[in-house]
Amino acid sequence: MEHPENNEEYKGLTVNGGVEQPSIVNPYLKRNRFRRRELSVAEMVDGIIRGDVTVLSQAVTLVESVNPDHVAKAQEVIEKCLPHSGNSIRVGISGVPGAGKSTSIDEFGVHVLDTYGGKLAVLAIDPSSERSKGSILGDKTRMEKLAQHPKSFIRPSPSAGSLGGVARKTRETIILCEAAGFDKIFVETVGVGQSETACHSMVDFFLLIQLAGTGDELQGIKRGIMEISDGIVINKCDGENVDKCKLAATSFRNALHFFPMPESGWTPKVLCYSGFYGIGIKEIWDMVYEYIDFVKANGYFDYRRNEQSKYWMYESINEHLRNNFYNNPLVRSRLKESERIVLDGEKTSFTAAKDLLDMYFDVLRK
Repeated sequence: MEHPENNEEYKGLTVNGGVEQPSIVNPYLKRNRFRRRELSVAEMVDGIIRGDVTVLSQAVTLVESVNPDHVAKAQEVIEKCLPHSGNSIRVGISGVPGAGKSTSIDEFGVHVLDTYGGKLAVLAIDPSSERSKGSILGDKTRMEKLAQHPKSFIRPSPSAGSLGGVARKTRETIILCEAAGFDKIFVETVGVGQSETACHSMVDFFLLIQLAGTGDELQGIKRGIMEISDGIVINKCDGENVDKCKLAATSFRNALHFFPMPESGWTPKVLCYSGFYGIGIKEIWDMVYEYIDFVKANGYFDYRRNEQSKYWMYESINEHLRNNFYNNPLVRSRLKESERIVLDGEKTSFTAAKDLLDMYFDVLRK
């Protein structure tokens, strides 16, 4: 729309250009003044052991960093914290997207802290976008009560392409949290499917949250995440949904009869609850602590921790081999050419991969 001051009848008026607006940035601001001083390994370890959550957060960021300069420092921090870890109860919480994991953790956490005392760390894993590679990291907004609790620490982390429903460095983060005095660790996975079960290899109790009306008994019989669950709970058991939840619980109990007895000797239980209204929370945690007492009494608790340590040793080997392969200068120089050969149909994907691996191993032999 044309401005009225440009109309012919106002030609005698003069419109000034106005005052030039100053920069929104303070010209006297010293940018380096607010730069955080980088802590040494000793300072970081000391802060973690003292329970300083600010230092703990910095240490977790360091561990999650993909910068090669940070890797050695992060490993040194983890090794020095390792003797102070292992004194916690680790609970993995998984389920389909929308099952109410974050809302339930808010109720679970407040109940556990008020009933059993101690300190609680929640490691919430958020899925990363396949396109932008970013994560919202908004699970903390669903934990309003826990976020204000003085004895809780909530750390959202991106999955960054890692499978298994957990982030790449979740296990190391657990060690740091335990060294900081957190005796209860919740690992909230992303909404996982039936085969992504890496979370099971880093927790003592694996809790699966289900919803009513997600399938018949055949879905429950399918191997995978149901088979490794130590307890199954059906959320949103309130209002008109109570009967559906009880029917679903019966179906899951029937499905569990088709699985062999777990190594722990524990028969998984199926319970109903409402995370939104806080109904049935006590019964769930009575089950969790009953399980912990059960496996500690028969020795399976320590056995499972040892098996998990072995598992992550092999996982670390696989990760280091993969990183070493892709960071090898000769491999990096040949990757684009190998891609072109495959796309032009001169070689199959398998042959091109084999040639790259053979070249890599030849370099290592020399």
